Amino acid sequence: MHNSLAKRKSGAFTAYCSAADAAKDPIKDKDTPIELRYEAFPTVMDIHEIREILPHRFPFLLVDRVVEYTRGGFSAVGIKNITINENFFNGHFPGKPIVPGVLLIEAMAQLGGLILLQPELAGPCESFFLVGTDKVQFRKPVVAGDTLVMRMTIVKMQKHLGIAKLEGRAYVGGELVCEADYLIYLDKAAGY
Repeated sequence: MHNSLAKRKSGAFTAYCSAADAAKDPIKDKDTPIELRYEAFPTVMDIHEIREILPHRFPFLLVDRVVEYTRGGFSAVGIKNITINENFFNGHFPGKPIVPGVLLIEAMAQLGGLILLQPELAGPCESFFLVGTDKVQFRKPVVAGDTLVMRMTIVKMQKHLGIAKLEGRAYVGGELVCEADYLIYLDKAAGY
């Protein structure tokens, strides 16, 4: 048996999907199998709906599901499940696979694009471009097996210019792993 698996079987190792799950006392639920103890993330927008809005495709579509969307479009929470099958893990880094920071930034930008391309907010726009980032900070590495939970919030929008400023944060297991401010341009030729 692999060493880390042996350690997990012998000790009290429990992984939590959210802070709400962690707040539950696992001793009270010890008769319930672990796979039945925790609820899945809700789905506000599934991958099929995301593909109808975003122009990105495999291997560069980096939002798997939207789990919260504020009507009126000022914020959204989305998830990206990180698997060892991701193409970038072959070279970043062999033996110690870590998600490249630029892909964390891109994943959050795509979530921001999902907000901005909603008809009630931007009108008939078909594409967006990330034109700048500021205050980027990477706090912890993101690795295979993690569920990246991202929140993007519109801070300021200038519809007449097709420019929006957004604030992004990404979490794994409730811990902040990355944050940045974004400047996104909505393509005027596509309806602005």
